Amino acid sequence: MSVVIGPLADSLPPYLNERAYTKLIVLADTHTRRFCYPVAKNLLPRHTLVTIPAGEEHKHLATCETVWQALTRAELDRHALVINLGGGVIGDMGGFCAATYKRGIDFIQIPTTLLSQVDASVGGKLGIDFHGFKNHIGVFKLPSAVLIDPVFLQTLPERELRSGFAEVIKHCLIADGAMWEQIRRRDLADQDWPTLVAHSVAVKERIVEQDPTEKGIRKILNFGHTIGHALETYFLNQPRKRILHGEAIAAGMIMEAFIACERKQIDELLLSQVEEYLFAVYGRVRIQEADVDPVLKLVRQDKKNRAGEIRMALIDGSGSCRFDIRVKPPEIRRAIDFYRR
Repeated sequence: MSVVIGPLADSLPPYLNERAYTKLIVLADTHTRRFCYPVAKNLLPRHTLVTIPAGEEHKHLATCETVWQALTRAELDRHALVINLGGGVIGDMGGFCAATYKRGIDFIQIPTTLLSQVDASVGGKLGIDFHGFKNHIGVFKLPSAVLIDPVFLQTLPERELRSGFAEVIKHCLIADGAMWEQIRRRDLADQDWPTLVAHSVAVKERIVEQDPTEKGIRKILNFGHTIGHALETYFLNQPRKRILHGEAIAAGMIMEAFIACERKQIDELLLSQVEEYLFAVYGRVRIQEADVDPVLKLVRQDKKNRAGEIRMALIDGSGSCRFDIRVKPPEIRRAIDFYRR
């Protein structure tokens, strides 16, 4: 798999010219069809555009069936290509559909959000939500290429940019303390996005190369995600409270940093830095007392758990992280209380 960062005009035509694909399908959502597809359209030979509704709430089997039907109607054989043009939902679901269609055809990712550029498009994790559980059904399958064009970041609302920034912060906290010191001294508007995209891609690639199927060190990429995914899932079906992935992960990082501090893996200074910066950038997710037990129930369904035990990735310093840490529900409850105080 190759990751290319730069103008799509410099990466997409050469990629296609070097390969003899029989047919091309572009998968977009209603947002990327409008704002991003015009950038790619004129760079492509004859192709079919498939559009699905935008949003995490559509990342399920019914939408996959729509995609598989479109691939079948287009008579794609095993030498065709699916081009996923969009954010994390399109990349996860489009990749999953391609990886399972006729036992697998090639696909490439063209991530259009900061979140997908720095995280979701790299590493080969593909999947969909199932009966309220996030990414519950899926596979590991690397794309044939990831083509990252920073120009797409100009199409994003500030809230989407902020959401993606959470994964940038995570990469720094788990793997690069010096970069964490740089970014925490800057506001969101003052960040150097091309540098941070390249940095995050390099961090994730380095970790994934060591552990492609998440048996060991790759689990550190889940810092903030055990509680964060539970929050995101819990609020997904509550329109007035719905939060974006990065907003959930930012809250999760604060809570999981608190657990790390309780366990003496980090000191109170680092906890206060994480708390102060993430609250400044993201504000506070409103979690009521009545929400706590349902969130804990979702945590117990986390994919990293083992033999009924909750397992977390917890930082043990700035730029360092440990994985497979056994955590008890009372610790999580105290972390949520800390966040809510």
